Amino acid sequence: MHLKSLIAGGALAFAATGAFAQDYPNRPVTIIVPFAAGGPTDVAARIYGEFFARTLGQQFVVENAAGAGGTTGALRAARSKPDGYTVFVHNVAPHVSGPVLYPSATYDPITNFIPIGTLAYAAHYVVVRKDFPAKDLKSLIEYAKANPTKINYGSAGAGSATHLACVLFGQQTGAQITHVPYRGTGPALNDLVAGTLDMMCDQGLNMMGQATAGSVNVLAIAQKARFPGLPNVPTTAEAGLPGFEVQAATAMYAIAGTPEPIVKKLVDTMAGAFKDAGVRKRIQDLASELPSNGQDTPAGLAALTKSEYDRWSGAIKKGNIKVQ
Repeated sequence: MHLKSLIAGGALAFAATGAFAQDYPNRPVTIIVPFAAGGPTDVAARIYGEFFARTLGQQFVVENAAGAGGTTGALRAARSKPDGYTVFVHNVAPHVSGPVLYPSATYDPITNFIPIGTLAYAAHYVVVRKDFPAKDLKSLIEYAKANPTKINYGSAGAGSATHLACVLFGQQTGAQITHVPYRGTGPALNDLVAGTLDMMCDQGLNMMGQATAGSVNVLAIAQKARFPGLPNVPTTAEAGLPGFEVQAATAMYAIAGTPEPIVKKLVDTMAGAFKDAGVRKRIQDLASELPSNGQDTPAGLAALTKSEYDRWSGAIKKGNIKVQ
């Protein structure tokens, strides 16, 4: 009798969860983005959020919870109720590196989140101020080695993708360059254009307008292929730094404990977004690429999250980078 009761109870719980999932969503869903509005992660979240809203019939509202290199928003998401009404969109590199850098980041980037899929990839570029003495990547590296700590580079904040990319640049070249953290890439790029900042390792969306206007010098793109929008910019391998490849991957996660049927509905909706011509064009207009090689799937994002954790935690420890 006891066994029958347990089975019956389990069946009722499963049926309730399934019914709940069929009804999902019946109110607005919050997309937590741990950066200020207007950046690449925020824009990608809004593009996909609009598709989810059209498909599922409820608003997907972006909540910008910026601070502490993205860990403020990540912690807020991790503590959210796992009912499908909060999802999290973040750049994978700072997502996994946050708890390594920030003692206050008391969440696990892998176990506290459920991968839904990668939204977009955006390559990083090595960019210098217009009047910088070095006019190509080899000259920049030579100048940096000849003038230790003299070159300053800006980022969107400690632990951001723009910070980590330049950390890796310094480690791979042996150059000592000085970090100047900002509250977002916008203010850093403004100082680069004004000439008070020497260098950035920035994404295409942020600096494309300044690059095409000639307000900054773009020395290389950190991926295997050139970008059609800037066809004269060489890859880092072509420019003399093979192996320096950094792509910012923006991804969506559910909160650990979210019912499996709801996770499946989010995953299925994401699959539809990848096939949508409007979504594809808008992502490509951001100087970004759609995911490939299976990384648009939960399994692919899970593997990417783990590999990025290994890569960036290693770089942080190697550089003895600490944030108070």
